[in-house]
Amino acid sequence: MRRSLLPLGLMLALAACQPASPPNAAAPAAPTDFIYAELDIADLQARMQAGELDSRRLTQAYLDRIAAVDKAGPQLNAVIELNPDALKEAALRDVERRANAVRGPLHGIPVLLKDNIDAVPMATSAGSLALKDFRPGRDAFLVRRLREAGAVILGKANLSEWANFRSSHSTSGWSARGGQTRNPYALDRNPCGSSSGSAVAVSANLAAVSVGTETDGSILCPAAINGVVGLKPTVGLVSRQGILPISHSQDTAGPIARTVADAALLLGVLAGRDPADAATTNAAWNTTLDYSARLTPGALKGARIGVLRSKAAIHPDAAAALEGAIQVMREAGAIVVDAEIPTDGQWNADELELLLYEFKHGLERYLAERNAPLTTLTQLIGYNEQYRLSEMPHFGQDLFERANAKGGLGESAYIAARSRARRLAGPEGIDAALKAQRLDVLIAPTTGPAWLTDHKAGDHFPGGGYGAAAVAGYPSLTVPAGHSDGLPLGIVFMGTAWSEARLIALGYDYEQRTRARKPPEYWPTLPPGATRHRTGG
Repeated sequence: MRRSLLPLGLMLALAACQPASPPNAAAPAAPTDFIYAELDIADLQARMQAGELDSRRLTQAYLDRIAAVDKAGPQLNAVIELNPDALKEAALRDVERRANAVRGPLHGIPVLLKDNIDAVPMATSAGSLALKDFRPGRDAFLVRRLREAGAVILGKANLSEWANFRSSHSTSGWSARGGQTRNPYALDRNPCGSSSGSAVAVSANLAAVSVGTETDGSILCPAAINGVVGLKPTVGLVSRQGILPISHSQDTAGPIARTVADAALLLGVLAGRDPADAATTNAAWNTTLDYSARLTPGALKGARIGVLRSKAAIHPDAAAALEGAIQVMREAGAIVVDAEIPTDGQWNADELELLLYEFKHGLERYLAERNAPLTTLTQLIGYNEQYRLSEMPHFGQDLFERANAKGGLGESAYIAARSRARRLAGPEGIDAALKAQRLDVLIAPTTGPAWLTDHKAGDHFPGGGYGAAAVAGYPSLTVPAGHSDGLPLGIVFMGTAWSEARLIALGYDYEQRTRARKPPEYWPTLPPGATRHRTGG
């Protein structure tokens, strides 16, 4: 596909973020040539429509790619389980195509799912050995929508075990069942989490697109750190039925893709009202909205954009990338002003409190309804203690224990914490910032560059710019924005509830003007000439 020239402001900002490599420094060889590398859904559909490609051949190519890159080669550990029926599903989609019965833009497209989403006949383990043989008997609602749209379920992606809610000292991307997911840009760097495998797989071209889940940063952070697009929808746009939960106040599934266009296509399929998830019955959103129709150039012209400059302190190179993004937006005709979330961070203690309460309640309900082998948090804690060498070689389960000590959702402490957190992050946070200057959107660095994976000390997380949207239940979108020593950086767009279409329009225009994504090169560590001290190394 055609690559547009970078605006001068972004070129200067990105140049400041990247050290010069020695003239003779050769990049490591790509683990394998891949004919479909970096092709988006529209490209793949065009080839299938022309008869140059079919779904079975494409699915087999991704399976071969997984074998060569994920299980061999650099061994990314992004895929935890393959769908044994993937080729059969693909062949059926080909039969339908030959009969002129194409179901939609995802027809025949292989999709990976995070391993906390039910999809027959695979396990839903959340990365835990306690559930490695737990195979729910029905698909999650969003998986049914994917199948109805003609998508091929390729398999399950590895994740931070229990979606990073077992220990406050966890290492992102590690699970007892799947091992440590590795960052494809520098294999000793962390992929962030908890949708680690979902983001790494898309970045490494192991699947066309993937589905992640987020409670607070679990789509946005791994997407940014692995150089891809991640979209966390408004809570209630996508059903959570059939997803192993943390918090019904904040949980949502969402798309991870290499382009904003692919994320928009996938979101259009995932979104839908489900009687089993009351949050999706909110009348404020339009189920017939075509997000792809918002993929038009020029959306930035006249847009009013607020910059959360306080988040630039995350990392110097993230700050430089933010300045480059501001320059691009201004050159596109946007009105860019400094902004503040007046309540920033005031919800932190309340957020943790509501997560601890809701995790125990939601998890035990999910397990009991599906006749899981273990159905209480007490049993899971006991399992981890019994199999400590395999389940807890690196970190413990203090969050499990704290959640297990909580009472029911009728307790006043929970009710007050939930009310304060959502109010401070939403109406008195993002909404207040938007209204103060009549803004369309807030932007910030998504996070800093990837840190060294450290199983002993845990994550060296530099901070994120997306927390308010997560706690408020509002949408957020991260788009590639540059690199730091070869490690990707992202810019997050945040808006009020149900503003996905606006975020997609602005993010798409920004993406088309910058084309900042660069495919990974699978360096064992940072490339020659990198300033390792900048990234925790």
